[in-house]
Amino acid sequence: MTNSAIPFAVPTSRWDDAYAATLSPEELLLYRSNLLGSDLTVTNFGGGNTSAKLAGTDPLTGETVEVLWVKGSGGDIGSMKLDGFATLYQDKLLGLEAHYNGPDDDDKMVGYLPHCTFNLNGRAASIDTPLHSLLPFAHVDHVHPDAIIALAASSGGEAATKEIWGGKIGWLPWKRPGYTLGRMLRDYQRANPGVQGVMMASHGIICWADSAKECYEHTVGLIADAANYLNAKMAGKPAFGGQIVAPNPDRAAIAADLMPRLRGFMTGARRKLGHYSDDAEALEFVGSAKFEELAALGTSCPDHFLRTKIAPLTLDPARLQDDAYLAEKISAYRDFYAAYYERCKRANSPAMRDPNPVVVLVPGVGRITFATDKTTARLAGEFYGNAINVMRGAEAIGDYIALDEQEAFDIEYWLLEEAKLQRMPAPKPQVGRVAFVTGGAGGIGAATAARFLKEGACVVLADRDAAAVEEVRAGFAKQFGKDVVRAVTCDVTDEAQVKAAFDTAAREFGGLDVVVANAGIASSAPIEQTTVALWDRNFDVLAQGYFLTAKHAWGLMKRNKDLGGTSLVFIGSKNAVAAAAGASAYASAKAAANHLGRCLALEGAPEGIRVNIVNPDAVIKGSKIWDGDWRKERAASNKIDAGEELEAHYRNRSMLKRDVLPEDIAEAAYFLGSDASAKSTGNMINVDAGNVQAFTR
Repeated sequence: MTNSAIPFAVPTSRWDDAYAATLSPEELLLYRSNLLGSDLTVTNFGGGNTSAKLAGTDPLTGETVEVLWVKGSGGDIGSMKLDGFATLYQDKLLGLEAHYNGPDDDDKMVGYLPHCTFNLNGRAASIDTPLHSLLPFAHVDHVHPDAIIALAASSGGEAATKEIWGGKIGWLPWKRPGYTLGRMLRDYQRANPGVQGVMMASHGIICWADSAKECYEHTVGLIADAANYLNAKMAGKPAFGGQIVAPNPDRAAIAADLMPRLRGFMTGARRKLGHYSDDAEALEFVGSAKFEELAALGTSCPDHFLRTKIAPLTLDPARLQDDAYLAEKISAYRDFYAAYYERCKRANSPAMRDPNPVVVLVPGVGRITFATDKTTARLAGEFYGNAINVMRGAEAIGDYIALDEQEAFDIEYWLLEEAKLQRMPAPKPQVGRVAFVTGGAGGIGAATAARFLKEGACVVLADRDAAAVEEVRAGFAKQFGKDVVRAVTCDVTDEAQVKAAFDTAAREFGGLDVVVANAGIASSAPIEQTTVALWDRNFDVLAQGYFLTAKHAWGLMKRNKDLGGTSLVFIGSKNAVAAAAGASAYASAKAAANHLGRCLALEGAPEGIRVNIVNPDAVIKGSKIWDGDWRKERAASNKIDAGEELEAHYRNRSMLKRDVLPEDIAEAAYFLGSDASAKSTGNMINVDAGNVQAFTR
């Protein structure tokens, strides 16, 4: 950490003329958009919008008409495809002005946009469409990078804009996005025909050009100008009044301890997932002299505010071990948010949403964010990081200015935003939940993880084979998204590794809801050939490993009592309840683990922790255990071939005459980990295709 402010990144053009020459006009718009959106020095995730007015053939008349291609509602210009653009008849958009009678008509004007749709395009047009349609330019970019918003959110911003660009970039006061702002931009440009763009206070910049390349490079150049100007102003000066709290060297461990405790107090309709960051920007801000003063102001740019709420919750680092303090702080924040809602609500405002904090800031520790899914929690943290950058730059040229409270409320509870939220699909049943699976690289472990991921859970895969568990994680990241899955190397016989693995779960996701203890081995030997080392190895993994897993999960799971409880699932074995000749070490260790599970069901019930057991039998296909010596040993014990004859033996031994697969065990583990079994604890479910010896009663 240095004593001088962290500088703004300065973007440069990444335009490739050779590649651009191969593209159609529509593809050039997409190329320009993707270049802008994939550069976080240019715009934030989901932020900004781009447009081009292009010639198109009217599908009804066959005539050539002017079509506005503009980023559709809810898209991300960095990752969108061509179908992410709304397409509208430009002449119809211009004709909408006949329906406009003043600023109170902004919402009404949005309702007319679908009537301007070109070629039955189903992509909804965004509320920023008038900013593009009313300006008389072929190509328009609207972005809000940190350096630009720092100017737009500072008391010295207008003067700095004039100083940087000498009148080539205009200035408009704050106005909520919509048709009125579009008219203000058009009228400003008409009155000032020499301007090349307009800075919109607390909102961002809009600029234009005659070609896709010129527009892109104009946008990047303006951002670079702002960044260079602010960097010069900040050079050699401490940010936010200087550091008064140094970064704590144990901050990662502190976050791992703190996040599940905060999560446990955030009661509501759905559980929260957490995201932790101790990046340089966060540590600089939370450790500064002006931290509390600036944090209380909240954010400025609507894109930031919609992700982060009216203000963050700040905590005293000296009181993080005091649960009563944490509970009171979260309760007080909910009261604060409810009072804000009551002060600002309109007659037609939607009902108050979740009053829990999104952003939690701790001096010396960093930034923690909570949301109902991991991606939203991560993005909220990133957007607050943008807000920190904005504050730093704004303070370098004046005073930081946050959005007016009523304006902020009107954006947060805008009926158009509410309608967008209502259109979103219902979340999957496990969204907001965290599952931890030991033996996660094996057949049953990976299948169980996949089952929880499919239903929306976040999953931590733990396995002693670092390469194998990383391979499984990478596959799941491609299938389900990188936000929702983590991998840790963990030998369940090593208590330090087990504790570290659960600390990772707490720090990466904020807590723990389901634990599936699955890591295992198997051995077969007559009693006279069973060595003490073999006996100990079975008990180390299958009994002590389950004990250590439960022990270090317990504290995290107890935190969820008020959220509806948690579930611990042991993957047992048919041999835990049915005697097996020639496998005394394995069967005895499995029996010990199963009895441990029953004991824990008694101990966990008052804490809302359910403990249940799945007993598989002969899960051969897809099993790492059956790929090794165990297969040969069981074949020798049964005096049969270790290949297909072995599989047929176990299949035909079952009452149902069916193979048992890893996915079958995963289905049972999912049932016991989900709310479908909310009133079940202390139970054993056999998944063995039927084995009378293993009947539990």
